[in-house]
Amino acid sequence: MSIGLAAAAMLCAFLSAADAEPITLRLHTFNSPNALSVRSFLVPWARELEERSGGKVRVQVFPAMQLGGRLSDLYGQARDGVVDIVWTSPGYSPGRFPLTEVFELPFVCSGAEATSQAMMEFYRKWMQDEYPDTVPLVFHTTAPAHIHTTNRPIRRLEDFSGVKIRVPSHASAATIEALGAVPVGMPVSDVYEALSRGVVGGVWVAWSIMQPFRLQEVTRNHTEASLACVLFVMAMNKARYLGLPEDIRNAIDGSTGMALAKRLGRLWQDDEEPGRNFAVQRGNALFPLSESERERWITATRPVIDEWLEKVDAMGHDGEAMLADARRLVAKYGDEP
Repeated sequence: MSIGLAAAAMLCAFLSAADAEPITLRLHTFNSPNALSVRSFLVPWARELEERSGGKVRVQVFPAMQLGGRLSDLYGQARDGVVDIVWTSPGYSPGRFPLTEVFELPFVCSGAEATSQAMMEFYRKWMQDEYPDTVPLVFHTTAPAHIHTTNRPIRRLEDFSGVKIRVPSHASAATIEALGAVPVGMPVSDVYEALSRGVVGGVWVAWSIMQPFRLQEVTRNHTEASLACVLFVMAMNKARYLGLPEDIRNAIDGSTGMALAKRLGRLWQDDEEPGRNFAVQRGNALFPLSESERERWITATRPVIDEWLEKVDAMGHDGEAMLADARRLVAKYGDEP
């Protein structure tokens, strides 16, 4: 009789566990549901995690700031536990991630696939103290950004003078200012109207960002300068992560990290060509940056790097070593087949 009762109790426990509601994680982000980040990354990743966990966890994706707040609030929402996970750009929180900024410095990054993997390795070595209240699940980047303008073509350094250019971060603003233009910060969702109304005369973005926001329609000139990458992080509230059962943490770890960084880098890199082709089909003018002109731009933006070195050195870090390591890692992953 005792054996039968024990078996019945075990069966009830099994059925109870099987019927348990899955753990729900809320993921908040700024891009629209149709953006590459949502349709080709966040939604598929949510499905993958559910499968890996055997249905024990599900991720609700809230795009377009549906849960409220501003772009600059997103990282804080994950840090403070307002939401469980965010996908955002560290650059949207000015001054909060000075070490991460090394990959936004002018002419440091290369392709998105190489730079995304470089960021992951660099994070593990140098940046963990910069994210004390979250668990960064993956870092990745766009391809290097170019300069897209409405009326004035940017062929030489002198062409920047007085042009207002939308930028995504503090580091990109400093770079644009060093080149002689006027940086203007605003959400990318506002750029189309700003360009069409003449509020700004240009925008700093990669080709992959141009297409979903139809920016080729309101720009006519494209200077392919490969200035710097725009950085992204998917971060999870640390207490929420540590409070999950081990098997679910393992499922999260198995679906993120370096393998995901490489995949996302390739996804963003592959999305460059369609964006570029759209501009070509419209008959827009494309200007490659000559090597001699690139050297002029590198010289002009060197003070941006010097300012960053001074800032991180004052924090007690070895800025030169960090910068050298970032460049080494970008080269390392760029050399991989």
